[in-house]
Amino acid sequence: MRVHVHNPLASRPYWVWDPGIGVCTTGAMNFQRLYDYRFRDVNQEARQSVWNEIADDIHRRMGSPDRLLDPAAGRCEFINAARASDRWVVDAVDHGQFREPDVKAVIADIRDAELPQAYFDGVFVSNFLEHLPTQESVADVLLRLGESMSPGGTIAVLGPNFRYCYRNYFDCADHSLALTHVSVAEHLYAAGFEPTTVIPRYLPYSFRGVLPASPVLTRLYLRSPVLWPVLGKQFLVMARRAMN
Repeated sequence: MRVHVHNPLASRPYWVWDPGIGVCTTGAMNFQRLYDYRFRDVNQEARQSVWNEIADDIHRRMGSPDRLLDPAAGRCEFINAARASDRWVVDAVDHGQFREPDVKAVIADIRDAELPQAYFDGVFVSNFLEHLPTQESVADVLLRLGESMSPGGTIAVLGPNFRYCYRNYFDCADHSLALTHVSVAEHLYAAGFEPTTVIPRYLPYSFRGVLPASPVLTRLYLRSPVLWPVLGKQFLVMARRAMN
């Protein structure tokens, strides 16, 4: 079961929505067809059941924020499972068929999205930053997210750690940047956050493997940090928004 699921919000000048074919593309790349192919043999119900466990663990680690934003939310697995009373998503593609009815959706590039200022006490960024075209784009996105967060709010960034999965990191056709837990922590600090938790190896790169996608196995894995240095290839970096 691949955890790498979130659609990227690519560089602003390149997004084109084609109503004739109903897809969002970046230049010549058709992301709808790309993800249809990548997840052609993935059971969405099973994927959501695994994410229910992951979301519960990450939301707890974030301090259980109540006003929660999930940019580049993709099929909304995290936000659907998160136990927050005010849940928002931003994405360039509307995945309304997967989204819970009470989740507020803004369909836009995160840098163009109209969001309340200094509002969210939690932001979860999953498998997104590595899709951006430049390091400056990463800085731009993090600054934009910071503006929407209340002082003291927590941001959590999950993504493939190039240090530990470099052999297949660029097997994903939409990966542009090689990021590690170190570079993401630096980006967060530069954007005005104070890093609080850095886990270099948190989740496996993919849950596709010998074992089936299972919420029970996922729960056991998350409760067994001794396994993370062996199986983990995705980082989890958390930081707090500055109080001033």
